[in-house]
Amino acid sequence: MTDTLTRFLFENAPIRGGIVRLQSTWNAVLDRHDYPPVLRKVMGELMAASALLTATLKLNGSMILQIQGNGPVSLLVVECRGDMTMRATAKWDGELRHDHLTELVGDGRFVITLDPRDGKQAYQGIVPLEGNSVAEVLQNYMTRSEQLETGLWLACDDETASGLLLQKLPEQPEQDEDAWNRALQLADTVKPSELLQLDAATLLRRLFNAEDLRMFDAQPAAFHCGCSREGVSRVLRMLGKEEVQGILEERGNIEVHCEFCNQRYLFDAIDTEQVFTTEIATPGSETRH
Repeated sequence: MTDTLTRFLFENAPIRGGIVRLQSTWNAVLDRHDYPPVLRKVMGELMAASALLTATLKLNGSMILQIQGNGPVSLLVVECRGDMTMRATAKWDGELRHDHLTELVGDGRFVITLDPRDGKQAYQGIVPLEGNSVAEVLQNYMTRSEQLETGLWLACDDETASGLLLQKLPEQPEQDEDAWNRALQLADTVKPSELLQLDAATLLRRLFNAEDLRMFDAQPAAFHCGCSREGVSRVLRMLGKEEVQGILEERGNIEVHCEFCNQRYLFDAIDTEQVFTTEIATPGSETRH
């Protein structure tokens, strides 16, 4: 499998980690939008980080990471579900000439949303954008807002987005008091080329060959966008027939564009009439046309 998330634990220290490598998933994003090279790097790193952080949670729904700002790049969004299906998009204006995240985004903020989608209440955290890279922003957020000491190492090129995460587990007995600092120092030796090219087992041996680690089975990752024509139809029903008729009279048709997968949904007068004359079947009822 080329797209995988591999979790691991230090057996004798309260440290967990993950390694992610995205190829098909990352290329599915690039195939749908012509992003500038500088923006590609940031987006790929945010996708890898999103997978790593989602894997630390027991989440049936999704984690959404957003970077918002008033600079040339106004929005970066990555959504990762608990099953490691992902999608991403970005908004920018003009030519991007800077490499640093703060110069691209300007005065920005970082937003993390956890949507359990199982009837439980969603969680959203919003903090100022602190850091010159995706890794720094997320490390600062996890340490200051979630009180979880976290290390992130991310890499991205036109073929692969990858990353390594380490987290110090809270309220766990420490058998080796120097283990966390030692793990960070070892991880700091990783090269971007190693993150992009080496499989998880090889990379862990390269970095932590003297440590006692437990690796878990790799979890596959994939691109997936949940948009659909039926989903757009539901939105039109929510708008109401009168408002939709007004849009039709003004424009002749209704076109909805998904910014994640670049899919376009076109509704003409006949399509919209069907939207409001077709009832959605419910258990124990008949569908009428």
